[in-house]
Amino acid sequence: MTKFYFQREARTSYSECYLVLENKDNVGRVDIHYSNPVIHATLNVNESLTQDRIQTLVDTMDEELLDSVGITRQELIIHVHQGRDLGVFSARDFDGNGGYERLN
Repeated sequence: MTKFYFQREARTSYSECYLVLENKDNVGRVDIHYSNPVIHATLNVNESLTQDRIQTLVDTMDEELLDSVGITRQELIIHVHQGRDLGVFSARDFDGNGGYERLN
């Protein structure tokens, strides 16, 4: 059975960013932005995920990320984008960047 996990990359007073892992493989990223009274989330997933797996991922987000901070689905809007990861774009030198190549 598919099991999704979340690894936090960043957190601010009003947002959080997570890698989405499925059985240790990176399959996406979710950015959550807290604005009162609605929370907006942008979920970017790999091309390989089916509609059923995306729904399972949304359900897992609801259970593991949102319930823990007291957010209900009525307060949440999720924008889902599906495609392929092209890399990390930055002017910084990314030594030890987890396998991403620096793209200029």
